[in-house]
Amino acid sequence: MKRQTLLIAALLLLALTVAAQKKYNVYGVGFYNLENLFDTCHDEGKNDYDFLPNGTYKWDKLRYERKLHNMAYALADMGTDMLPIGCAIIGVSEVENSRALDDLVAQPELAKRGYKFVHIEGPDRRGVDCAMLYNPSLFTFREAHLVPYVPELEADSTFKTRGYLTVTGMLADEMVTVIVCHWPSRFSGSFYRETAGRQVRVVKDSILRADPTRKIIVMGDMNDDPQNASMKTALGAKPNIKDVEDGDMFNPWWKILDGGKGTLSYQGSWNLFDQIVLSSNLLDRKGTKDYSKLTYLKCQIQNRPYLVQDEGKYKGSPKRTTASGVWLDGYSDHLPTVVYLIKEKP
Repeated sequence: MKRQTLLIAALLLLALTVAAQKKYNVYGVGFYNLENLFDTCHDEGKNDYDFLPNGTYKWDKLRYERKLHNMAYALADMGTDMLPIGCAIIGVSEVENSRALDDLVAQPELAKRGYKFVHIEGPDRRGVDCAMLYNPSLFTFREAHLVPYVPELEADSTFKTRGYLTVTGMLADEMVTVIVCHWPSRFSGSFYRETAGRQVRVVKDSILRADPTRKIIVMGDMNDDPQNASMKTALGAKPNIKDVEDGDMFNPWWKILDGGKGTLSYQGSWNLFDQIVLSSNLLDRKGTKDYSKLTYLKCQIQNRPYLVQDEGKYKGSPKRTTASGVWLDGYSDHLPTVVYLIKEKP
């Protein structure tokens, strides 16, 4: 009996030793609303007149270059709490065009990591699009499509807004599809964002039918909180991993907002519009801590002191580029968000 006990103890020690020797890679996936990253030139057919040298914001070369520097600094900082190299993937919104993105990734903070971008010009009348930055040493780009937002009401047949930038590639030797969104504004009714939620769910479901192993990440400025119908019901993003079933998505930001934290502030209250939600096959739903495949680890609002107004009327709110007609040389009216994914090294 004593010999058997010793054998069991030895086997247990061996198992613990093997487990302790396991090593892991962690990957950052982020999202950031860049708040009107416009260049200084007029784009035909777009309402970008405020962002011209003679426009409301007096958007000249100096202000544009300061905006590029600030955005690049904040983007390069994302994920560095855990990863000195920063995020592998960052979805962005409110970017005017590819020229602005060329100028952005040429900034020293991003250029030294070799960031590239994916962008497809969309129909938004103001001229703002979504895009995705990626570090090619961590993510291998395969293909991209812009899935249009389709109005569900006949009366809205001429309504044009941002589509859903759908980017596929390899992350940690696994096929991943990222859907970058900027859903209709709060000035529109909830119905229009619920429409976006339903349409993104259709895109996600069609991808999974074709490839059930595909990892899917939906991110963006949803203009809604996690508890709102567009996210909870239309997209089907749930707050608790144990409740996520095949075909559902997991929304880690629900509990963050319940805890009093958010990504944008309105009249002293926080909202959390900037969300990154995950398909069920990115979760450790059984709690086994088996990280042999790419798996969700944790999430974070990237709330840095330099991103927050430290005085005046808007103290404590994100430090935006312009407020009440005054140029603040700030960053954005939103804070960035990051999720971390983990995978055992081979």
